[in-house]
Amino acid sequence: MTNHVTIVGSLNVDTTMKVKRMPLPGETIAALDKTNAAGGKGANQAVAAARSGAETAFVGQVGEDAGGEMMVQALKDNNVDTTGIHVDSKAGTGSAAILLDENGQNSILVYGGANQQLSVKEVEDARDQIASADFVIAQFETPQEATLRAFQIAKENGVKTILNPAPAHKIDPEVLKLTDLIIPNETESSALTGIIVTDETSMLMSAAKFAQMGVRNLIITVGAKGAFYCTQDGYNFIPAFKVNAVDTTAAGDTFIGALSSQLKPDMSNIEKALVYAQRASSLAVQKLGALPSIPTHDEVIAASKNN
Repeated sequence: MTNHVTIVGSLNVDTTMKVKRMPLPGETIAALDKTNAAGGKGANQAVAAARSGAETAFVGQVGEDAGGEMMVQALKDNNVDTTGIHVDSKAGTGSAAILLDENGQNSILVYGGANQQLSVKEVEDARDQIASADFVIAQFETPQEATLRAFQIAKENGVKTILNPAPAHKIDPEVLKLTDLIIPNETESSALTGIIVTDETSMLMSAAKFAQMGVRNLIITVGAKGAFYCTQDGYNFIPAFKVNAVDTTAAGDTFIGALSSQLKPDMSNIEKALVYAQRASSLAVQKLGALPSIPTHDEVIAASKNN
């Protein structure tokens, strides 16, 4: 069965500059290379879901500019339904400036632009795409008011909701109450719960804390180490695949999009879906760029057979 996934999220034009090391405060260093590409957490997750076989739709907003045209075309090229993308005539298309060092680590500055103007109205206009999905995914690069309305529509229609609380900041309690699965990394989890993630015990404590806030299913991604999950049926830690990382920019987004393409709405196959998502993420970090690095389903399956 093919999953139907709708992303409510951000669209950013990424400018990546490769550097030998990150600059110190007040220091100017030379960039080794510079590239421009389509990105944004929402776009990355949508492309990851689509390339892994999910029927994918997008709800978002771009500016009335060349960057916006590029973003919409990039999604169309990856078989993402873009009818839910609006054009804002005042705010420019979102953008991100990414510094990438020789170890594959990055620092990112994000300009929200049109992403931050996404409103309840645009979400209402996309009611059909939300109501017909198996999963609706949102992040925090667009306003929480839009996320809340999207999740309300989802729950009214029996659709499962996934929240990626990145970048981490205070969450509207009503959003959490409508979230079926939350997927933070260890830093975001700590920021939201006040519990430092160090081991299985602290992860279980975090799961209990999120449950108190209304979310009963949790996945904490822990970079190169792997991912911890806790649902009402059990918990476990799934180790990551060991690879040499070149660029970690889209690792988490690839993980989430790939996961949504494989996960059953009742989450009964969560371990199998997690292994698939880990494999997809491990392939993404071995290539430069956000969208260009995201693997297809066939590439993930081939990699699984070769290891």
